[in-house]
Amino acid sequence: MNAIAMIHDGRRDFDFFYGDWRVRHAMLKRRGAGAAEWTEFTGTAACRSLMGGLCNVEEADMPDRGVQGVAFRTFDIAHRIWSIHWVSSADGLMTEPVHGRFENGEGHFYGVDVDDGRPVKVAFHWKDITAGSAQWSQAFSYDDGRTWETNWIMNFTRAGRLGD
Repeated sequence: MNAIAMIHDGRRDFDFFYGDWRVRHAMLKRRGAGAAEWTEFTGTAACRSLMGGLCNVEEADMPDRGVQGVAFRTFDIAHRIWSIHWVSSADGLMTEPVHGRFENGEGHFYGVDVDDGRPVKVAFHWKDITAGSAQWSQAFSYDDGRTWETNWIMNFTRAGRLGD
């Protein structure tokens, strides 16, 4: 085992996610409007490590929606914090990052963005992580963090490890 693999400062937090996944998406039809109607669709995702785990890149394909996306994650060694950036094929723009870490088997990440012209606080949450599955969700707050509305849930099922 090499020295980097033995470091437990958080840089290995996304090791569970490397490989290929089948994804079941649930997306709120209208965000920030008090709606309760969801749309569901399937997709795939593939994640791979870069620079010994200090970075990783995930490519998501959502063919039912005609959209692809890329998440680029970087680990700040000094602060032990992950930053996650997202780019959608719908506009090709990189969103403002969310920042956070994993504790007690769950990942919590927070940031700010704009949703349809309105400023929002953003929360990503990783939970229910096993060798063969995981759940990610996204929530927005339109009132500076007083209330949160979950608007996207992704349930991942392992399709294979990279190199399989």
